[in-house]
Amino acid sequence: MPSPETMADRLKERIYATITMISVVVGLAATDPGAPGALVTVLTTAVGLWAAAFVADTQAHRVLHGRFARGRELRRTLYVSSPLLSCAVGPAVMIALAALGVMSLPAALQTAAGVAVASLFLWGCVGGLRMGGGTVVALLAGLVDAGIGVAVAVVKATAGH
Repeated sequence: MPSPETMADRLKERIYATITMISVVVGLAATDPGAPGALVTVLTTAVGLWAAAFVADTQAHRVLHGRFARGRELRRTLYVSSPLLSCAVGPAVMIALAALGVMSLPAALQTAAGVAVASLFLWGCVGGLRMGGGTVVALLAGLVDAGIGVAVAVVKATAGH
């Protein structure tokens, strides 16, 4: 079982990736690049996020320890950074549904953004419950986290035009 610090780092990456992907899919919904273009953008964003985190983590390890990460340290880095790749799964599924004609691409991308905001709400609720504050604190924490996701989407929508 991973340590609490490892799990916290992994969750931090998941939340960061979710917020970033909200911005990406909202921007794509506003420009309607077509399903292939949207899919390439989502996938390259996820791979770029992962690569940047991996390079930063391995470089930090070299600076602090005077050597390359290997073995367990390298596996931890890969484990912690993997949510940066998985953040593309939901939007990619929605884009695939749009490509199959199940829904329009803008609707698929807006749905992906909505699901991402809902996941931020759920993580906030879990955090509020884990802090022992009860249901009201959990709901407030969830609303604050979802509000951050919505704020990102609003900034992207207004600044992207």
